[in-house]
Amino acid sequence: MLQFSSLADVPPEPSSPSALVPTMGALHEGHAMLIRKAREVAGPNGSVMVSIFLNPLQFESSADLTAYPQTIEEDLLLCRGLGVDRVYTPSPSEFYADNHSISVVENSLSRFLCGANRPGHFEGVCTVILKLFNSLRPSHAIFGKKDYQQLAIIRRLVRDLSVPVELHGVETAREADGLALSSRNLTLRPEHRRDASRIYRALLTARDIRKTGEQRREIYLQTARTRLNEHSPPEMSIEYLELVNRETLAPVPKVTGPALLATAVLYNEVRLIDNIEL
Repeated sequence: MLQFSSLADVPPEPSSPSALVPTMGALHEGHAMLIRKAREVAGPNGSVMVSIFLNPLQFESSADLTAYPQTIEEDLLLCRGLGVDRVYTPSPSEFYADNHSISVVENSLSRFLCGANRPGHFEGVCTVILKLFNSLRPSHAIFGKKDYQQLAIIRRLVRDLSVPVELHGVETAREADGLALSSRNLTLRPEHRRDASRIYRALLTARDIRKTGEQRREIYLQTARTRLNEHSPPEMSIEYLELVNRETLAPVPKVTGPALLATAVLYNEVRLIDNIEL
């Protein structure tokens, strides 16, 4: 396995397929699923790349950036065990020029959900992803559907800027109790970790309403909100709970076609997101 941190050390563009899994580190089984998918799409003669880069541009506060878990040695062991061919581990100073002044802004999908509460976040995401695509030149890139909005925005970036890469979305990996796997789970207090399984249960309960033929938006949201708030600890709060169109991410007044129920929940300062397709 080749580890490199400087763009000057980027290996020549491979003639066989290559698949990239962009990450911010603190890898877990969800990332392992993405890496296995990367191997599948790259094929036996292709190469799998993982980038581990804690991108400062997508954090709104320095405190949040500092609190994000970093486990580089364990991450490299996981990559090696899964047969990753190359791991890109730049520092911010190696990745961005000192006078970096160009960024990528998405003006539609990023207005909703996480984008409504995290100004500049998806500008940072789009900038780092385009830079990774341009530098590493993968033929495939793998993303998890837990970050549904991120995947939708990156699909738009690839389409609008004619980036020659094929994107693949992978279903959300979950703990046995349903909690979506996330690097941020490591920062939860034990009692909050136990409680956080309520997030997925609430989404499942709301999804079950679809079987009745119910279309009213408020019924889905009220059902999920009630389950989220039921016997919740005082440290838990709902940042958003929204029912949106899967393509545009705009709120829908009725569930008449494919929709997405998405939420962001806070336990003190730890922010957890999840979603479910209806």
